[in-house]
Amino acid sequence: MLSSAPEYYCFLVLVFLAFWSLRRFRLACMVFVCAANLFFYAKWGLIYLLLIPGAATSDFLIGRLIARRQSPSIRRSLVSISILINAGLILSGRTGSLVLPLSLSFYAFQALTYTIDIYRREAQPSASYLQYLASVSFFPTALAGPITRVSSLIPQWNWKGAVLTGEEGSRALFLIGLGLAKKFLIADYLGNNLVDRVFDLPTLYSGGDVLVAVYGYAFQLYYDFSGYSDIAVGAGLLLGIRLPVNFNAPYRALDIADFWRRWHISFSSWLRDYLYFSLPGPRTRFMPYVNLIVTMAIGGLWHGLSWTFLIWGLLHGTGLAGFRLWQRGGKVRVRAESRALSFLGALLTFHFVLLTWIFFRAANVETALKILSQIAAFRFSFGNALFSNTTPAFLFVLLAGAAAHFIPKSWYDGSIIGFSRTPALIQSAALALLVLAIQRVASTGAAPFIYTRF
Repeated sequence: MLSSAPEYYCFLVLVFLAFWSLRRFRLACMVFVCAANLFFYAKWGLIYLLLIPGAATSDFLIGRLIARRQSPSIRRSLVSISILINAGLILSGRTGSLVLPLSLSFYAFQALTYTIDIYRREAQPSASYLQYLASVSFFPTALAGPITRVSSLIPQWNWKGAVLTGEEGSRALFLIGLGLAKKFLIADYLGNNLVDRVFDLPTLYSGGDVLVAVYGYAFQLYYDFSGYSDIAVGAGLLLGIRLPVNFNAPYRALDIADFWRRWHISFSSWLRDYLYFSLPGPRTRFMPYVNLIVTMAIGGLWHGLSWTFLIWGLLHGTGLAGFRLWQRGGKVRVRAESRALSFLGALLTFHFVLLTWIFFRAANVETALKILSQIAAFRFSFGNALFSNTTPAFLFVLLAGAAAHFIPKSWYDGSIIGFSRTPALIQSAALALLVLAIQRVASTGAAPFIYTRF
C-alpha cells in the first residue's frame, strides 16, 4: 500500500474516522490503532503479522528487563539481543532466502531507539504494551520514516479530551497535498523525462544532457523523499501524532555538516546518537574523525550492499572529517553576515553533494564513472546539439523546483497559515485541482517513493 496510491488515502480516511470516533474509549482506540498498523503491514505480506508482533513483543519485554537489572553485563547482553533481532529484520529484506516485499529498516531503527534509550537510562519502559506497539509500528512512518524516538511517541497516546482543531486539520491536509505535488509534479516528472534514462545509459547522451540530468536527480531525490515525509507528518497529525521534521532546505547548507543537519534529519540524528556515539572513544585525537568516516560508510551500506553506496558513504564521511579538522584548525569561519563566504560555502557544498549523488544513483561504479566521463568531456559551444534531450518543459520543472527550494521559510509558514484560514470549500477546491493536475501529469500512475526500497 503505497502512500502515493489512492488506496492509501481510502485507508487513511477510514482510520481517521474510526480513530476519532473511538478516542473516548482509550483501550478500544489503542486496539484499533494497533490493528490498523498491522493491517497496513499485512497488505505487503502476511509474514508481517508474525514478524512485527514477534519483534515488538521481544523488544517490549527486553526493555522492561533492562530497566529492572543493575548488572552492566546483563544489561549489555539484553540490549545486544535487541540489536541482533532488529539487525536481522534489516538484513532479512536484503539477503538470504527470506526476501521481504517491504524493508523493515525504518521499523528496526525506530525500535532500537526504545531499547537503547532504556539501556542508556534516557527513557523509561512503557507501562502499556498497546501504546508501545502503536508507536513502534505506526503506519505513516513504516515505509520511509521519519525515524522517531519511540519514547517521544508513547506519551502522545495519553490524550485527555484531545480534539483535532481546524488549524491542525488544515495543516495536515496542506502537508499531504504538498507531498503529493512534490512527488508527482516534480520528482516523478524529472525522473520519467530525462534522469532515469540518462543514469541507465549515460553514453547515449551528450555531456550537456548528462550534466542537466545530474542536477535533475538532486532535485528528484529531494522532492521525492521530502514529499513522502510531508505526507507522513500530515497523516500522523490527522491522528493527533506529531512526527519530527525530516528536511530543512538541505541544498541551502553552508557546509557539509550543515547539510546533514538539514537532510534526512531523523536518519542523520540516528546515526549520530546511536552509532557514532557508540563507537570506540578517542584513544587518539584522530579517532573521532575515523569514527565519522566509519559511521557514514555504514550509513552508505545500509542503503545497499554495493560499492556505489559504500563510496557515497565514504565521500560524505571524509568530507565531514575534513571539515571538522578544518574547523579545529580555525582556518576560516563562515559568518552569517558575510554573504560572499556564505554563497561560496553553499555553492561548494551543493556541488560536493551533487558529485556524491552520482554514485548514490548509479547502478554500479562503472556507470558512475561513465557519467563523470561524459560530464568531463562536456564543452559548451553554440550550434551543437548538446542539450537535444533536455526539453523546455523539463528545464522549467527543474528550475521551478530549484526556485521553490530556496524560497524563504517565512513564505512557507505563511502559506500554511493562509491555507488554514481559508474556508473549507476553498481548501477542498484546491485539493481537487491538485488531483486533476496530478492525473494530467502523472500518466504512468503511482510510482514507489525512492526511499521505500531501503
